[in-house]
Amino acid sequence: MRKTAALLLLGLPLALGRPAAAQAPVQYSVAFPNAMHHEARVTVTFTEVPAGTLQVRMARSSPGRYALHEFAKNVYDVQATDSKGKALAVNKPDPYGWDVTGHDGTVRFTYTLFGDRTDGTYAGIDSRHAHLNMPATLAFARGLEQRPAEVKFELPQGWTVASQLRPDATKGTYYAPHLQYLMDSPTSLGPQKVRSWQEQGKTIEMQVLHDGTDAELDAFANNTKKVVKEAAAIFGGLPDYDFGRYTFVANYLPQTSGDGMEHRNSTSLTSNRPLRGPGALDNLGTVSHEFFHSWNVERIRPKDLEPFDFERANMSSNLWFAEGFTQYYGELLLRRAGIYTDEQYCQEALSGIVDAMLTMPGPKRYSPVYMSQQAPFVDAAAAIDPNNRSNTYLSYYYIGAGNALALDLQLRQRFKTDLDTYMRALWKENGQQQNYAPAKPYTLRDLQRVLGQVTKDTTFAGQFFRQYITGHEAHNYEQLLAPAGLLVRRAQAGQATLEARMQFNPDSSATLGTTLLGSPFYLAGLDREDVVLKMDGRKPTNAKEVQKLLAAHKPGDIIQVEARARDGVRTVPVTLQENSDLEVVPYEQAKKPVTKAQKKFREEWLKGKAK
Repeated sequence: MRKTAALLLLGLPLALGRPAAAQAPVQYSVAFPNAMHHEARVTVTFTEVPAGTLQVRMARSSPGRYALHEFAKNVYDVQATDSKGKALAVNKPDPYGWDVTGHDGTVRFTYTLFGDRTDGTYAGIDSRHAHLNMPATLAFARGLEQRPAEVKFELPQGWTVASQLRPDATKGTYYAPHLQYLMDSPTSLGPQKVRSWQEQGKTIEMQVLHDGTDAELDAFANNTKKVVKEAAAIFGGLPDYDFGRYTFVANYLPQTSGDGMEHRNSTSLTSNRPLRGPGALDNLGTVSHEFFHSWNVERIRPKDLEPFDFERANMSSNLWFAEGFTQYYGELLLRRAGIYTDEQYCQEALSGIVDAMLTMPGPKRYSPVYMSQQAPFVDAAAAIDPNNRSNTYLSYYYIGAGNALALDLQLRQRFKTDLDTYMRALWKENGQQQNYAPAKPYTLRDLQRVLGQVTKDTTFAGQFFRQYITGHEAHNYEQLLAPAGLLVRRAQAGQATLEARMQFNPDSSATLGTTLLGSPFYLAGLDREDVVLKMDGRKPTNAKEVQKLLAAHKPGDIIQVEARARDGVRTVPVTLQENSDLEVVPYEQAKKPVTKAQKKFREEWLKGKAK
């Protein structure tokens, strides 16, 4: 080292000579002096700050969400002081943050946060609880992202903390090794009810806010245990959770919005449905889906999402796998855990997948890769202009699940293997090696390569990806499901339909939503916001009246429709079609004979794997 360089380094703050993880942690304090009005007061203390401007920012996006959410919009009353309490200059260079100057190496940055949406994306605060998604809650400083963080929650009486953050009882704080982990750690504050158990040497815990009984929570936790066992059986064991613990951070209160959001060692579960009746099964489906994510997407992670960028929209070409295959397994785990019967699994899972894949316009036009790339525009993204997604898009959840189903059945029929084996191979190749983040995040090419290894047929793997993943060919589900004794059929065969969404108006007219490609109204030249005045000479008063009208006709009949469009009132002929809705049912339900081979195939596919 040259002498001049050595002297220059001696003049720099000592912190710059140490790795970021060894530098002074970023310290947060979160208090709730005005919780009844949905406010928190947050203080962030940055110490050992290099000279110059400190750029403080709020995240614009959130892990597991891909659109921009602009969390800075809910931040106000911003102040900054130095170590002596002296007020510092705070300037806004853009809508998302604040530049602080004149500090003495310490910046104490304080703000009020408003939050009244309890879900996996935002912050929900009231006198009863606080459910905090960290990107919506905590500001950060550019250049200090690799420093550890400590969070202290100033809790109202009776509240406790549910979080994957590591507790430090001596300090009364919660620890994250760096910003990526901190922002990936949703936290629920309130009078938690806790259910905890050991599974394969790991602690699994449910920390729950709900209005129900302890018996309802016990039953829900027992079903969750079954799901956890079945998920672990697919991969041959649980992941090595960073702090030896996995937490279901659950909020089932009336003011809650329905959502589930995956994280490395926890999941955020929110719903206003109770843990009884149909709500319990709906909530358990989210549990199953999100727990599978602790492998798929959190550890088996696409390279184009690693690391997550909190200051822009994040696009991935692989959500068909990360979310879609998880969607498939989330429902399959409920069947393997004995929570669904075969009939329920067909009704609740397979029918929706097959119907969407074969009857919606989107998958006929675009590939799963393309659908994945649309996430920044569709995943809770906000916009006020109309779009044509009814005709151009199918969720990567559905198109991915449809391909997972087809691949699983092809692997079983053609290669004497299964999708479980494929997932285990990907886990070993791209998931097991971790250090608070995946050591080998995957690419699209990796997914194809591992499929070739599992099948020992690289030609098949290449063809599958070309036809169905980067391409958009349709699978023959009727043929694929037949060996399991499952039938694809019209759900309402012979019934006439308009295949339309209609909003019924007080004057007994009906306003059309976006008309689907190839549907009767589409072919007749009618579109969204056109108002149907009469159908077959009658006013479309309500849905019941329209159904009565359709029941008097058969597919192929032509009815006259009077409509007010943008070019005036006109009457057009509309040809009714047969209802295209599809369903999947067991042969037994359809009164078809089932062979022993079909029963065996179905059992090997759907039976529980946990020992």
